[in-house]
Amino acid sequence: MSDILVVNSGSSSIKFALFSHASHKPLTPAALKLRYSGHFSGLGGGKANATLLDNDGIALENVGLKPARDHDDALSQLCGWLSGHANALELIGIGHRVVHGGRDFKAPQIVNDDQVDALEQLASLAPLHQPYCLAPIRQLRKQLPGVPQVACFDTAFHAQQADVVRRYALPRELSDRGLLRYGFHGLSYDYIQRVLVDYLPPEASCGRVVVAHLGNGASLCAMHNGQSVSSTMGFSAVEGLPMGTRSGSVDPGLVLHLLDHEGMSSAEVSDLLYRRSGLLGVSGISGDMQVLLASQAAEADDAIELYCHRIAHEIGGLAADLGGLDQLIFTAGIGEHAAEVRARVVQRCAWLGAELDTEANTQHGPCITTSSSRLGAWVIATDEAKMIAWHSLQLLAQP
Repeated sequence: MSDILVVNSGSSSIKFALFSHASHKPLTPAALKLRYSGHFSGLGGGKANATLLDNDGIALENVGLKPARDHDDALSQLCGWLSGHANALELIGIGHRVVHGGRDFKAPQIVNDDQVDALEQLASLAPLHQPYCLAPIRQLRKQLPGVPQVACFDTAFHAQQADVVRRYALPRELSDRGLLRYGFHGLSYDYIQRVLVDYLPPEASCGRVVVAHLGNGASLCAMHNGQSVSSTMGFSAVEGLPMGTRSGSVDPGLVLHLLDHEGMSSAEVSDLLYRRSGLLGVSGISGDMQVLLASQAAEADDAIELYCHRIAHEIGGLAADLGGLDQLIFTAGIGEHAAEVRARVVQRCAWLGAELDTEANTQHGPCITTSSSRLGAWVIATDEAKMIAWHSLQLLAQP
């Protein structure tokens, strides 16, 4: 039995999961068994919390984990917990979600300090994520020096897109320096494309598919034969759809106007686009879709309508990239749980032959279109942690 720890670190939280794999089984995502999962939240301020769940999702008490002061404290507690279970574990590595791999990191890999240094140079491309993704790698390399640290990149799934898709209409020397469309949420898309065969006939799972990863961060990905063809996110994780607090795509001239005529600094513009826009900015109420759906305020509905309009608009562009569309997959927090959002999007896709099955959608699928619908729409839960564990084990199992 081999065990792999998965760490997904954000600005105020650390999520973790421990997976095991029996050596006699084929190494597939389905063969991975979740043993424990948990999180530290409220790091660095706010309401701190620590939770550990067993493989049935039941909270465990008196396990030695307590609300942490900061990321370092949380990781130290996690290492202590691992040490206390050393006799019951065969920990062979730790897999990390790293949001941006740039041009050079196109596949999961065991990383050393020099490679972490290189990845830190990409922090300006994902300022809300990259620093927090990399800090645990550095700390765990020190605290557990004999355990390999594996970086799994959200950009890697899109790395084989055609040059015409990845390029902006900028001077060629800028493109050559890496100012390209990278795309994100690749670990989620990778997982979905691997489990499509469990829901669709083989020929359909390899067809023209758009996956809508709709959470606090949101993007769409067009896939054919399980490969990324194009995505709504580009150079940074702020491009594309409106999100919880991120604006999504805006006219670059508007950004110049904010700098030149509204007296805003680059830091203020960054804060506006990443933290004060999206659902929060339009509604003035919340960036949480559940809160907006429960609200009777007209501003809340304005935000939901803009969100769904932009999703449907981008689906049209991705369908053009694919030369048509056979399946639409909803995943992540909003995609999996917000029936109203799915309904509004599918209804806007009637021109693609979509016919919503209202009852199935209310029950969250998995199929939410009628038997006569030309476009199939589905709700499929994603599992980025399992994807990280699978990639890490694949890499560590190589001779």
